Amino acid sequence: MLLAIDIGNTNITVGAFDGRQLVATARLATEPGRMSDEYGLTLTQLLPAKGVEVSRVDSVAVCSVVPPLTPTFIRLCEDFFPGVSPLIIGAGVRTGVRVLYDNPRDVGADRVSDAVAAFSLYGGPTIVVDFGTATVLDAISAQGDYVGGAIAPGITVAADSLFHSTSQLRRVELVSPGAAIGKNTVQSLQSGLVLGYAELVKGMAARFTRELGGSATVVATGGLSELMQQETGMFDFVDPDLTLTGLRIIHELNQ
Repeated sequence: MLLAIDIGNTNITVGAFDGRQLVATARLATEPGRMSDEYGLTLTQLLPAKGVEVSRVDSVAVCSVVPPLTPTFIRLCEDFFPGVSPLIIGAGVRTGVRVLYDNPRDVGADRVSDAVAAFSLYGGPTIVVDFGTATVLDAISAQGDYVGGAIAPGITVAADSLFHSTSQLRRVELVSPGAAIGKNTVQSLQSGLVLGYAELVKGMAARFTRELGGSATVVATGGLSELMQQETGMFDFVDPDLTLTGLRIIHELNQ
């Protein structure tokens, strides 16, 4: 059984694969100060609760955008999954995707994993929109090359920034206000954050599509992807497990 671990800036997402089937997922808070023993104990208690026998885990694949936690999870594997040497997605790992960035090392491992999964599942050209700590758009060509992308502050990050940087604005639930013209502060914030980001993503996806030749499959992933689909209806697919699937495919390529 493969454990796919996506270490993001806000959350750590774990997926257990039995062959090619994703049988369980779990999410942990990203805390760079936590020790490997703390994460290991949490994970080995959480997996059985999700129906996964820890003893069946014989391989691990990790993508991380939090460098201090990468060695933490390597030690976790050594201590809690004896004999398992994790595959860390990075330079030298086969992905099957050419990265056409000016400096390929600048592309986060999660973005590469998303590109691998998107092209494998949906073909190309494809646009992936990942609603995470950052709102990230990635472009994959018809040939499966990672062409490039765009990065904007995530919706939650933008909301937190407003809350911390102003005296009179408050935290609000990230739901649609129902109309663009807010009638109170809460609705106005929800309009700017939810509807504003919906328009940002629609506009950027349209620009990406033109630059990719006029047509592209658009795939959403990340925590707010369902909400954005409700507001825009623009996505051909909503795939919350896209990164985990990419990790599984990359792991298969490196066996």
